Order: sequence, then C-alpha cells, then structure tokens
Amino acid sequence: MTNAEEFYKKLRDQLQSDFPFVAYRKPGEILVKALLQEEKKTFKIGDYTECGFAFAPFDANASVYLIPSEYSEFTQYQPISREEEALGNPSVSAFDFEFSEMDQKDHESLVQKGIDHIRDGEFKKVVLSRSEEVMVLDPDPLQIFKKLLDRYPQAMVYLWSHPETGIWLGATPETLLKAERNKFQTMALAGTQVFSGETDVEWESKEVEEQLFVTDFILENLENLENVENIKTTRPYSARAGNLLHICTDILGNLKDPENLGSLIKTLHPTPAVCGLPRDSALRFIIQNENHSREFYSGFMGELNIKTENKRSSNRRNQENQQFKSITKQTELYVNLRCMKLKDGKANIFVGGGITKDSNAADEWMETVNKSQTMKSVLVK
Repeated sequence: MTNAEEFYKKLRDQLQSDFPFVAYRKPGEILVKALLQEEKKTFKIGDYTECGFAFAPFDANASVYLIPSEYSEFTQYQPISREEEALGNPSVSAFDFEFSEMDQKDHESLVQKGIDHIRDGEFKKVVLSRSEEVMVLDPDPLQIFKKLLDRYPQAMVYLWSHPETGIWLGATPETLLKAERNKFQTMALAGTQVFSGETDVEWESKEVEEQLFVTDFILENLENLENVENIKTTRPYSARAGNLLHICTDILGNLKDPENLGSLIKTLHPTPAVCGLPRDSALRFIIQNENHSREFYSGFMGELNIKTENKRSSNRRNQENQQFKSITKQTELYVNLRCMKLKDGKANIFVGGGITKDSNAADEWMETVNKSQTMKSVLVK
C-alpha cells in the first residue's frame, strides 16, 4: 500500500515516459489501484486465459489490448474518506456548454431513421451514439481522474493510457461480467431518466420494453452456451449511476469449466444495451449510419483473471485455521460507457441511447445531453 502522493507520482512518470498503464477503482470500493507496465511492448488478448487489465473496442472482431500483471508493477492507495461532492450528483448543467444546432439536427435525423427501420421490421432495437468534442480547461488526465473518483463512487472509474490507443477516462455503471471459481454474474441495463432524489420511480413503457429486450437476449444466448448452467435472474430494479437512473436485472449462473471464459465474453459483447436486437442487423445499421468511429466507447474493460488471496474467518475460534488460505482468479469486466478520449487539449465525449419503435427523436437527443454531463462535470472548475 502506498500513499496518494507516491501513487500519482508513479502515474505521472508513466505518462511522461509514454509507458502503458491503467488506474481504476471498482464500484462501491475505496482502494484505487493501478497496473504500470514496465516496458513499451504491446500485449493483446489471445484466448482470455491471460491475467491483467483488458481494454476492448466496440468492434468484437478487433484486437483486445492487455496490460499484463506479469509485466507490470501493481500499486494501490486508500484515499482519506470524506463526504462525496453532492453524492455523485454534479451541479453542472446542460447549459454550461454550448450545443451545435447542426449536431442536434444530425442526431435527431439519425434517430428518426432508426425508428423508421424498426417500424419497417428490420430490427426491434438499435443503439445510436454520437461524439462531441469539448475544449478542456485543464487537460491533465490525472486531475480529471481524481474528479471522476470524487463524483462517481458507485461507478467503475478508470484512466487508461497506451501509446496505441491514446488516453481514455470513464465512469461506467454497467457490468459486463463478474466471474470467480465456477460462478458468474452479468446484468441487463437499459432505460434512462434523471435522478431526482429517489430510486423508487415510475418508468415509461418504452424504457421497460427496451430493458426487457436486453434481458431476453442475454438469457437466450446464455442458454445456448454449453459451458453455462443454473441461470437465475433478479426482478428488475432502478439502479443509480451518478445523476441518472437505469432499469437493471442481475443475471447469475455457473460455469462448467471456469477456465473457459472466452466463449462467455464473446457471447455477451456487444450487448443489446450498446448495439441492438437482432444484433447483426442492428450492427449493420450502426456501421452504415453513424458518422463517427466508436473506437473503445461501448467496448469493455476491467480485470481479467486477477489472482486474489482469500483468508479464512478471523474469528478467534478459527485461529488455528489462519495458516490456511486460497488463491482464486477473479474477473470483473465493465461496459465502457460514459467515457471520453483526451487528445491535443480536447476531450472527445461519446454518448448514446437505445431506440425502439416508441422512441421520440427530440427526447433521445436530450437523453444524450443528460448522459454527456457525467463527463462534462469533471471538465469544469
């Protein structure tokens, strides 16, 4: 365990030397961790038996980058606890940033085209995104990372830097996969509304239907995997992510072969929450009609097969067992939402939303505006 000053000095050294590294804090946790790669060599995922931090693009056929534990220094620190700023509900307003009328017109036109294709029966849902370039007052990624940590305690907050990908930061609410031993957990997340102080809220039929699409898709695909069994789901509930709420269903199951994570990850990514249904036809529409490359937005990232030491109970009656401990591998991957790429003093912010037959183009534009505040809130003083 190191202190904050030493931790951020190490990150600064990695930035200046242009060596790959990742710093992150998992949802609801206190410890801030980092993997600092000790050479400039590029590592990529092969069969998902590797150990380290994975960073995957939206394109499921493209390479997945890895900062391997074997060739990296691991460091962590525990921040001094204090009251979170507005409990993750930043005061920045949509009106703190100017919006291009052309951007709004283009996005609403894209959404309407998606609605028309849905009503024509080409697909049931499509997730459409846009990117927005914002000038940054202080483009220091370490300062932005610290603000994200303060603002979003219940999100997966990360800072990724690699010579081949550039610098990315994010605070995402969505789990792609958690796995340990023979157990795994994923989630179906969809629907969005602004958090107004309570999580017990009413949802429009459009959001409920959209979230059900995601849940059904994941369940159908998991049932077709030979390596998966004993699938269970929770009831849908409202999950908070910063200043937003989403509908969430947790999905749990068992792995017959815990070493074979690759088929499960490939089945889940990309989920309908970032692509659409049916996936292939929605994906074709996205590629043909979105006017930007998503790059790593709506991909996934997180710990892959990280070795974790588990000690027995500290109860006095079990002191004779304290010498016994086990080492397990844990995987925690998150969908890369609410993210930005830093380059040349600017932040390229990526946001999107799910479109169904009942969507309204103007409302979908405003949803992306609300989502963009997650990143913009840390770009203002």
